[in-house]
Amino acid sequence: MSSAALARPSLPPVLWALMVGNFVIGTGVMVVPGTLTDISQSLGVSIPKAGQLITAAAVLMGVGAPLFASLVAGWDRRRLLALSLVWYGLLTLACALAPSYPVLLVLRVLAVVSPAIFTPQAAASVGLLVEPQQRGRAITFIFLGWSVASVMGMPLSAFIGGTLGWRWAFGLVGVLALLSALWVWRAMPDGVKPAALSRQAWAATLGSSALMMAVGVTLLSAFGQFTLFSYFAPYLLQTLGLSGGSLSLMFLWFGAFGLLGNVMLSRWIDRIGAPRAVLLTLGSMALCLMLWPLGRLGIWQQALVLVPWALGCFSANSAQQARLVQLSPSLASATVALNTSAMYGGQAMGAALGGAMIASGQMLQLHWVGLVVLGSAMALSVWAASRQMRPMVAT
Repeated sequence: MSSAALARPSLPPVLWALMVGNFVIGTGVMVVPGTLTDISQSLGVSIPKAGQLITAAAVLMGVGAPLFASLVAGWDRRRLLALSLVWYGLLTLACALAPSYPVLLVLRVLAVVSPAIFTPQAAASVGLLVEPQQRGRAITFIFLGWSVASVMGMPLSAFIGGTLGWRWAFGLVGVLALLSALWVWRAMPDGVKPAALSRQAWAATLGSSALMMAVGVTLLSAFGQFTLFSYFAPYLLQTLGLSGGSLSLMFLWFGAFGLLGNVMLSRWIDRIGAPRAVLLTLGSMALCLMLWPLGRLGIWQQALVLVPWALGCFSANSAQQARLVQLSPSLASATVALNTSAMYGGQAMGAALGGAMIASGQMLQLHWVGLVVLGSAMALSVWAASRQMRPMVAT
């Protein structure tokens, strides 16, 4: 066996189940942006109002992630993760049958209780499933599920929404969630219980400027991205006339490079360090937004402009998760939950601001706002990395 093989032992098979679970979670989260135009037309609501589905869900996920991290601290993760996917499946199937927009909004908010639980708790469990030297790689691996969702799930949702209707896209996510719950139940070992979060642990987390600045980077990153990302479907319809199959192909293109970015990150993050990886991914997305107006020249120009955003989009969050876990492994349950909260909080802020701008006729200016916010995220990331950070432990 080569020295390289000895240096990089294989990851445990259970991580595949967690990765697929994140794929289903990611597909379900992005099914609304992918079908936003069809939802608007089908239920007779405006694009900004349909976008409130993204905002409301993100608010629930943002508030719920740290709250649920405390409520479920003593649960066996096999049962917790499997049941959260069952809930996701059943509520998403109910969304597919919603008779009106108000009913859909309520069901959607209830359904996204699961992402608020599954993603942070799956990441927090990694520390009990792999050796310390594998944590960075393991976390980025399970977050490949989000990249795969952008490659397969989001384009498929857009295609189904544009051909059969958004209800079928929601139905597909519901079925996949139930199947994924079964896999997690069979693959996850019993007895995986990260340390319960005490008041002292939360105090140590919230009182750490290093951790809070890192969480702030996630908030600003998601805010900057989702100002425009939430409205990709109507934006591309307005500027290039893309819908149905052509829209799904554009999402597929975006997702393929998103997956590539996360794969590259998983191989290099332990070598270059998480803070540097975060800065590289944020810079890649900022470059895209600087070049964004060139995409209006044609489909291929838009496709090329999307590449740097895709490379950094999902890998940035993976790098952030790894950054927080490596900074304080004993506080991972708290920091990953807060990071998830920041990610969804940023999504809510971005979707709300983007919707307000569209309502005032400013759709073509969304990228400039996103660029300014991403620039702020980069500055905060550099500041956080420049500080001396001592290992922290929960008490």
